[in-house]
Amino acid sequence: MDTQAAAHGHHHFERATEVLKQEHRLIEKVLAAVEKLAGHPGPIPVEPWEKAIDFIRNFADKCHHLKEEGLLFPMLEEHGIPREGGPVGMMLMEHEEGRGYVRGMAAALAAAKGDAEGAKKQLAENARAYLRLLKEHIAKEDQILFEMADAHIGPQGQRRLLEQFEEHEREEMGPGVHEKYLEIANELERFNG
Repeated sequence: MDTQAAAHGHHHFERATEVLKQEHRLIEKVLAAVEKLAGHPGPIPVEPWEKAIDFIRNFADKCHHLKEEGLLFPMLEEHGIPREGGPVGMMLMEHEEGRGYVRGMAAALAAAKGDAEGAKKQLAENARAYLRLLKEHIAKEDQILFEMADAHIGPQGQRRLLEQFEEHEREEMGPGVHEKYLEIANELERFNG
């Protein structure tokens, strides 16, 4: 391994799936905070909700899910795991379903200034549906899909994926973004409102 490669974050991993699993652990921290927020009595704590939605949209979706959709899943297809009808198709559908709940949360938060009670109910309902979906979704990926990936994608393919993940973060997210969302996740974890 050359020193330049070692300077980048993902290169201490042997497998691309290890990166995705580590991101799952970070996403789970935010899901735990969302669970607290959804059950929060009294007025909606707007700022933590905004941070949680920002994290979900930009880290969980744009950084993490797009690595899966744009890089891992196509490589699985190259290795004979079909997109339609199998676990990959199911994961794609669940990503879309999750995006719908996130839109619902964002819309409820935007409406909170007008109809606070209605917004609170809509926010909690969408948040709880998202939590149910994502917890199961993460378990399926960790226990089934990533196991399949590791069984089908050899060291060379894993290295290629790791490089593509780096590139995705640089081009799509820009420098320092991963750190920003790590900080947001830690901040939300401390929310006990």
